[in-house]
Amino acid sequence: MSKVDFSLNATLRTDLGKGASRRLRRTNLVPGIIYGGKEEPTSISVLHNELARKLQDEAFYAHILTINVEGKECKAVLKDLHRHPARDTILHLDLQRVSENEVIHMQVPIHFINEESAPGVKEGGQVVHASTSLNVACQAKSLPEFIEVDVSSLEVGGSIHLSEISLPEGVSLVELSHGEGHDQSIVSIKAKGGASEEDVDAAADEGEAETPAAE
Repeated sequence: MSKVDFSLNATLRTDLGKGASRRLRRTNLVPGIIYGGKEEPTSISVLHNELARKLQDEAFYAHILTINVEGKECKAVLKDLHRHPARDTILHLDLQRVSENEVIHMQVPIHFINEESAPGVKEGGQVVHASTSLNVACQAKSLPEFIEVDVSSLEVGGSIHLSEISLPEGVSLVELSHGEGHDQSIVSIKAKGGASEEDVDAAADEGEAETPAAE
């Protein structure tokens, strides 16, 4: 389990707008908002260095956080984070209030394990990650910090789909709730310099669709 401190100190802010946000950032503060639940949205600011330090642990992105706003605590999850496109600077954060039994949707990181022992890798194949996170639905108290995907059985040309992932109890994948056609591949092994079987099949289907029928 991670040893990261899942708490964050925040200060209420009443000076709003783009100009106010720029002034905050010049003083090493990050503007943000807490929304959701039965309360009105609350505008806050947090110390940039403190937030950046905690974000170094990926578990902070998928965990119930304790937000201390000038002595008043609330539980929330990190829903969005805006960074400067050129510098490693956090510009804004969005936090959503949650209760333990509330069902939430969250992006949870994937940990791919046993890649080195996969038969396809031993044969010289290359692992291709189609996704690095999963959109899950669960009660807030059941939110996993990450989901493991075991690649040890994959051959060259093989892949693992969403429906094949082992999930913690009470956790489901949002994508699969959309019905047929959404059981996506999240990892595959292809021959180096080549394509996986799924890539070849997709290219073949595309070719058939583009080939005009004979007169």
